[in-house]
Amino acid sequence: MRDRPSSDSLALAKARVHEAEGPGRRAFAVYQGLRHPGPVVWVLPAHEPQRPLLAGLPSGLGERLMILTPKGETDLLWCVEEALRASPVALVIAEPQQPLSLTAGRRFQLAAEAGRTVGLMLIQEGQGSNATETRWHCAPLATTDSTLHSWSLNKNKSGTIGTLIAEWDVTSPHVHLVSQAGERDQLADPAR
Repeated sequence: MRDRPSSDSLALAKARVHEAEGPGRRAFAVYQGLRHPGPVVWVLPAHEPQRPLLAGLPSGLGERLMILTPKGETDLLWCVEEALRASPVALVIAEPQQPLSLTAGRRFQLAAEAGRTVGLMLIQEGQGSNATETRWHCAPLATTDSTLHSWSLNKNKSGTIGTLIAEWDVTSPHVHLVSQAGERDQLADPAR
């Protein structure tokens, strides 16, 4: 069986910047917000109509979340860099609208190292930076309940890549990993 990420992969490395893309990237960000105790900063463009509703977030996250809404992309990048440098901040989530340059990505990495902060950039597909530590593609799975997510680790500078099917009830920072359909029989039959 091919190596694939484990639940340990969901713990984003400290002092590094990570990326998430796909239609489930905001759910992944909320999940990460629950996993990181301490202040969480979410940087959105001022013109973004869809914003996290503090009262609708899982218990304990809304009270720790600060939302910044800079007017332009240059101000957004500045806010992200400064928030990453702020050592009391546990997690910085940002939604840049333009592709991140290698220079911007490297500046973010240096700022995250200085602040010992985790950064998570919610990017449009194909707009990532080569400087990022990991890149995830996140999508909800169509099921009768809305708790299944496909989180694919497509880039990882220090480990394996692959897809995790996670069952998450959005009320806690814990997930249950679900076996891929083709692997269920292999796991159940030890003779194989």
